[in-house]
Amino acid sequence: MESTRNKLIHLLEENKDTYISGQFLSDKLNISRSAIWKHMKELQKDGYEIEGIPKKGYRIVGFPDRLSENALQWGLKTDWLGKTIIHKEVVTSTQHIAHQIAQENTEHGTVIIADEQTNGKGRMNRHWYSSRDKGIWLSIILRPSILPYLAPQLTLLSACVLADVISQQSELIPKIKWPNDILVDGKKIAGILTEMQAEQDQIQYVVIGIGINVNHNHNDLPSDIQAKASSILMETNRNWDIKHFIQQILVTFEKEYNEYIEHGFTHVKKKWESYSFKIGEPIRISTLKSQWTAIFSGIAEDGALLVRNNDGTTEKLYSAEIDWFHEV
Repeated sequence: MESTRNKLIHLLEENKDTYISGQFLSDKLNISRSAIWKHMKELQKDGYEIEGIPKKGYRIVGFPDRLSENALQWGLKTDWLGKTIIHKEVVTSTQHIAHQIAQENTEHGTVIIADEQTNGKGRMNRHWYSSRDKGIWLSIILRPSILPYLAPQLTLLSACVLADVISQQSELIPKIKWPNDILVDGKKIAGILTEMQAEQDQIQYVVIGIGINVNHNHNDLPSDIQAKASSILMETNRNWDIKHFIQQILVTFEKEYNEYIEHGFTHVKKKWESYSFKIGEPIRISTLKSQWTAIFSGIAEDGALLVRNNDGTTEKLYSAEIDWFHEV
C-alpha cells in the first residue's frame, strides 16, 4: 500500500507548476493540516525545496541532489517496480539485505539501493568495488512465475536493460560479455549477479544485483582493475545524474520484464545477441579436461553459451573458462 508521504509527493509532482492549499492536501490524504505541515518539513530534510505561502499553499521548487526513497520515487513512471524502495547509505551488500527481506515475504518489485557497499558481491564470490556516491549499487526482488531452470534468462534480460539504458542515456556503445558483464571499448563498466531461492519446480524469489560504475575517475578504481575497468564518466568526460539513471533502469526493466513474462525469451535472446561481445568470432575455451578454439555463435534458451566447433557441431557451455581477449 502506498504511504501517505508518497501520495503527498505524487500530488506535489502532479501540481508542480502551481500552489496547492493545505486544505486540499488535507482532504485528499485524509490527514490534518498540521500533519501536512510536518510531512513538508520531513521532505525539506530530505533535500526537497518546498515553498509555502499563506493563503496560497505549497509548491515544490527544487529537488534533492542525494538519493533517498522519496527522491527516487519522485517522477518514477513504473506500475510495480520500485513501489517499495529501501535506501541505505552504507551496507555490506544490497544482495544480503535483499535475501533477508525476501525471506520475510516482501513484495515483488522491491528495490534495495545503497550509496556504498563495503562487501559488494560479484559472480563466483568475487568482490565488487562499490565506491560511495560514485555508482549504482542496487538489488531487485522478483517473484517470477517461471520454472527454476529458466532463471538464468533473467540475467540476460537484465544485461539487455543495462545496455539499453547506457546506450540511450550516454550514446556509448555497450557490449555484453557472456553472461553478465557490460563493456565499453573492452572495459567493464557494469555487472549483474542473479541469485534465487527455489524448490524443484517453483521459484520462491529471485534477486537481481546490479552494479554500474557511473561517476568514477581513473584513480577511484582499485589499481588491480584500472587496466580492465572503466566508468560512464571516464568514457564520456562528464558527470551523470545517478538518480535519473536508476529511474531509467527501473522503467526499462519493468517494460522488458513484462514483455518477457507475456511473450517469452525470444525477444530477449535477439536483443542480447545484438549487443553481444565477440559474437561470430573465435574464442578460446578451457575446461578441466581440455582447451580448444571455437566460434561464439550465440546463446541458448537456458542461457548457455553456444559455440560452433571446427567439426561443425554446436556445443552448449555452462561453466567453461573463456578467454575473450586472446588473439586467436
